[in-house]
Amino acid sequence: MGVNAYSPTNEAGRIFALLCDQAEKLNLPSAAVEGKDAVSFCSDYDQVYFPIPFKETETLAALKGIEGSVAAAIADLRFGHTQENRHVKINLERATAFGCQAYMAKVDGLSKLDPQVKTKLKDTDLLAAQSNGYRRMSANLYRTKNEGEFYHIHGSLEATTTLNMIGLEGHRPDLTDYEDVIKVIEAHVRKFTSAELEDMNRERRQAGVPALKYEEFIKTPHGALNVQSPPWTVDRLKGDLPPTPFPASKTGSKRILEGVKVLELCRIIAGPTVTRVLAEYGADVLKITSPNLSDVPFFQVDGNMGKHAADLDLKSAEGRRRFEELLADVDVVVDGYRPGAIEKLGYGPEALAALAEKRGKGIVYVNENCFGYEGEWAGRAGWQQIADCVTGVAWAQGQFMGNSTPVVPPFPISDYGTGCMGAIAALTGLYHRAKTGGSYHGKASLMHYDLLLFAVGPYSPEMQRELRDAQPAEFFQLRHCDSVDRISSTALKIMQARFPHLYVAPGNAEGKPALTEKWYSKAYGAEIEVVTPVAEIDGVDNTFVRASRPNGSDEANWEFTTSD
Repeated sequence: MGVNAYSPTNEAGRIFALLCDQAEKLNLPSAAVEGKDAVSFCSDYDQVYFPIPFKETETLAALKGIEGSVAAAIADLRFGHTQENRHVKINLERATAFGCQAYMAKVDGLSKLDPQVKTKLKDTDLLAAQSNGYRRMSANLYRTKNEGEFYHIHGSLEATTTLNMIGLEGHRPDLTDYEDVIKVIEAHVRKFTSAELEDMNRERRQAGVPALKYEEFIKTPHGALNVQSPPWTVDRLKGDLPPTPFPASKTGSKRILEGVKVLELCRIIAGPTVTRVLAEYGADVLKITSPNLSDVPFFQVDGNMGKHAADLDLKSAEGRRRFEELLADVDVVVDGYRPGAIEKLGYGPEALAALAEKRGKGIVYVNENCFGYEGEWAGRAGWQQIADCVTGVAWAQGQFMGNSTPVVPPFPISDYGTGCMGAIAALTGLYHRAKTGGSYHGKASLMHYDLLLFAVGPYSPEMQRELRDAQPAEFFQLRHCDSVDRISSTALKIMQARFPHLYVAPGNAEGKPALTEKWYSKAYGAEIEVVTPVAEIDGVDNTFVRASRPNGSDEANWEFTTSD
């Protein structure tokens, strides 16, 4: 971007400094902030990659800088000050790949967008909310009855309730054409105003939001309250436990979370990203899913990297018994379900803090959700597109594209940014647990990641114009009602053509991936390809030790090996 001499690398450093200035609100370890000068940002290209008006790469890189600085502080605490200055390096191309990793992952050479990939996956789409095109479009943005008003309905992983709500059947075998599906569903959404859809959703406890502009969102009671909050929080829970030191290394490795046990109670992207990052640093991550709940099959290829994955029904007596055996020795619990769902089962942060007191060992509990944890919408269900629509990101994307309509931005970037914030919260809690004792509660949300984008500011009008001028015509043919995959696949195709160095290492005749790594997965029975970890930290090993696997592939126990 030579005309304006804009440097994404320099901007990442500025955003990193802004986050460091909030160290007290974020409860960051003082050692991490004191070591901030050892964090550097680099790029061989210094380019803006995403066709988006927000500084996504720069913000993700800055968050990875915070993650790296907290990880370095843990390394000093666990291994001693073996490094005079434990440098942390964040590459902006890696940060870019982190923000769209689901669309860069492959199994047996097939990507998310390849129809044949379904034959390689375990079918966890139990209600065909993803595999059926008609049902899939129950999660999409449409016009409403009022002119200029748009609403994002979201059938989540079930679809029928939302489709019935607007007067449609849950299944329409006759509707297979993409354009016909849009016409039928939008025609039914247009029978209602946004206010009516809100009431209908509330009555049925469904996800869905009006597409608001940022100025409108921050005038709502929920927006006005949350715009003043830090991007994530880490608070000490009740109790007075002494420090819980990190487990002694059995291998002599430099994996800062070796021996740390993590239970993941999450689906889709943001929550699993929290624990994927913890797995990079050596934690034993056990993902627990219910065999009775749907999940998106392809997201497990990348999201389950480095983990074990087991099925337990926490509503059954046997499932609870086995789960409580796991809790007896757990260090971190990551909860990505609707607020209150895990509490109803008896396993929320306060209950586990009480358990920690009884066992004499602190716990770190991390919540990830859509709308944050304060305000009238805190209990609402939501997903990435919901957050992007309600906060104003979708309207900003549409205006950037020259439209008078909102458009959901390509790639689930807010999911990955939120996942990184949740991982920082977990690392922060583990540091404080080891340094001063106690149990900790971290909170991160999709809404707060989007608010961070607005806080750091979009690209200048000149920069946005330059970005628009670089896009081909097909980019501007995207509409408000296009699916996330249609929008993302279009952006991916453009990026692959414009920035081949993101996908194939320059000068490599064999086509070696630039930002991904390949593993053979026994569970998939095929080679998988996933995005590599982003942060590089002196004296710290943050590489994966095992390939991913589908949900439910392992036993629900802490018997981990590095050869599985």
